[in-house]
Amino acid sequence: MSNPSADSTFVMDDIYRATTTAIPNVSRNMLGSLKTFVGAGTNDPDEKEAFLDIKPLTRRGPAAEVGDDIELKAVQLQFPSARTLDKNNSLYQEERIETGRGNLLVAIQGDRTQPAMITYHDLGLNHVANFQAFFNFSEMRTLAQNFCLYHINAPGQEEGAATVPEGYIYPTMEELSEQISDVMLHFNLKSFIGLGVGVGANVLVRFALFHPEKVDALCLLNCVSTTAGWIEWGYQKLNARHLRSKGMTQGALDYLMWHHFGRLTEERNHDLVHVYREYFEHHVNPMNLALFIDSYIQRTDLNISRELDPNRRASVRTVEVPVLNMTGALGPHVDDTVTFNSRLDPSTSTWIKLQDCGMVLEEQPAKVVEALRLFLQGNGYALKLSRKPSASPSEDFSVGG
Repeated sequence: MSNPSADSTFVMDDIYRATTTAIPNVSRNMLGSLKTFVGAGTNDPDEKEAFLDIKPLTRRGPAAEVGDDIELKAVQLQFPSARTLDKNNSLYQEERIETGRGNLLVAIQGDRTQPAMITYHDLGLNHVANFQAFFNFSEMRTLAQNFCLYHINAPGQEEGAATVPEGYIYPTMEELSEQISDVMLHFNLKSFIGLGVGVGANVLVRFALFHPEKVDALCLLNCVSTTAGWIEWGYQKLNARHLRSKGMTQGALDYLMWHHFGRLTEERNHDLVHVYREYFEHHVNPMNLALFIDSYIQRTDLNISRELDPNRRASVRTVEVPVLNMTGALGPHVDDTVTFNSRLDPSTSTWIKLQDCGMVLEEQPAKVVEALRLFLQGNGYALKLSRKPSASPSEDFSVGG
């Protein structure tokens, strides 16, 4: 049996000699040398030629002494676009909605005659920071053309929000969910698909529990269904106190980064981490965020359970709408989503863990779009989109029921 490493060494030696050694009385130009190098390791002449689309340029004068000019048609320079959380005003129409617990800002995106999709953001974010980049992702932009997007911002959390007045009592989680009814009434919406992250996911589930007839389906990321534990409660209380008295402290900043990215943050996308760290430090109203945090850590349990016995199912409180329950493998909320999944009806819910990410909308948008597309099609939505082949689901997802 031949030694593969030895064979590889002989091939590379041959290539080296063929492309660098001066051979008397043999005419070899740069084009031939490059083709020899590219085609090494295969005996198929077609394969050698097809590896790169290479052709000589038309001569415009005497032959150069060094060799022929070549054109590499398949090689393109790609410059990464600068990541930013600046709002693109051309995407949205913003409206202030009066609700029973004050007003809130809703950003509308798309054709209002299309089915409605309502989004709700997470802690420290708003519709721009949480969803703009995701909906600008090429594949999601195509999918989103099938819907009109209504991005709800929790009170005081929108970009450039003024500090809430002294003595303002922030809405509870139940009251935040009831504000969705006022939004639907204002825009004359009969039902919607919900897309929520973290706190926003919890808000959307609460609304669906009280108004299942108004919700067609829910796509939830990092949804927590239980009350705050002692560690979370104490840490967040301390953060809220510092946000009120000192602004965005290092402790509060570190907690927000952990909440969104989870572990191994600095070892992943440095550009993404830097942008969000800068955003939390300079573009978040700390007083308003403190009130939002207080409301979240005082949340009640969703009080739902899984009941497989059809005779007893009617007496059990559960989420009656289809649910896509997603999380990132590196995020801090994996166990919370597993608990949430254990309390859902397995016939109408799917749990997905995306690999190599914590902030899934930013780090794995293609996989989220693929999962969302399949989820919506499975629930009867005929989507107009151009779909490119994707990797095998087993490589991208951990799926459970």
